[in-house]
Formats: sequence, C-alpha cells, structure tokens
Amino acid sequence: MPERIHEFGKFGARGIKGHEAVARRLDDLAGGIATPVTVRRGLLARLHYLTRSGHARAAAREAGLTATDRTVRAWLDGRRNPSRKNLERIESAYRVVRRKNVARYLLGRLNARGGTRVELHPLNQSQVPRPHQRVLEFRTLNIRRWDHIVDAWARGDDGALDAAWVDQIVDLGSQWGQYEYVSNVGFAA
Repeated sequence: MPERIHEFGKFGARGIKGHEAVARRLDDLAGGIATPVTVRRGLLARLHYLTRSGHARAAAREAGLTATDRTVRAWLDGRRNPSRKNLERIESAYRVVRRKNVARYLLGRLNARGGTRVELHPLNQSQVPRPHQRVLEFRTLNIRRWDHIVDAWARGDDGALDAAWVDQIVDLGSQWGQYEYVSNVGFAA
C-alpha cells in the first residue's frame, strides 16, 4: 500500500489535496450569496440570513459573530458600518451556518441511488522534468456513503475531512496515493 506524500511539489508538480478539492465542490453545491460581503447588498443578505430566527442567531453566535443585537440592527439600518474584522466574522459565520443548514440536504442527494460518481483529475505535471513524471490518468470512483465526508465538511474539520476522503480513495487500489493530490475533483448532487 502506498505511503502518503511528504514532499509534494519537489519536482514541480502542481495540485491541491483531494479533500480540499472536495470541500470546494461541496461549497459550490451548497450555493449561497454571490455578492461579496463588502458590498451593501451582500452584507444585508448575510445579516438577514444570520438573524432571521432565534435558531439562526444562536448558530451565528456559535460560529463567531459576537456583535450585539443593537449593533446588528444598526448595520441593517445603515446607521453604522461593520469594521473589516467584523466583515470577516460575518462572512465566516455565514459560511459555517450555511454549511450546517445544507449538509443534510446534500448528504441525502449524494447518497441517493447507491452513491455518487466522482471524477478525479490528476495533478498537473507540466513543470516536472520527464524522468520524474508519473503516468497518471483520469479516474472515476463511486462513493456510496458520504456521511463522514459531509459531516467533517459541515463542521469545518480539515483533518477529519482528509481522513474521510483517504478512506474513500483507497478503493482505487494500489494507485490511491497518486490521487492524494489532484488538479480537480468533480461530482454533482
């Protein structure tokens, strides 16, 4: 069984960890507000999302938005503008709450009909000298149980997401180590 890669990029290969590509794709599937938080419309949309109910406000506080209700009302009314640090907190809280809200829906879609087919695009070796290049090919894999992956993504636990992802790609057999780093991971829900 192959070992995990310790010196990625030593010869010029480019790519990202597979679990990071999965997290990006899940974020894309989760959707959300496209307008940046720095624009008034994006700020208001995020604040309304985070304050629409008591449950949403509690989740926002748990996710790191520590502003008082009075301050949030002033932001909503336009009497005050949040600082750059508070804008970052709003964006971060929005992402955390959005992930928690859509995780169950995504999990149902990804597990439906026996799982979801995942496309693994190999890393970019265009900058690697010929003697050091490996033969890599586009691979597909059917993941039947997404529970651990989606749970780790929703919690924002990078280590658990990496472990859950590696648990799935070992199904590629002895070649799984070649796909620890990829250029892209594609799937739909």
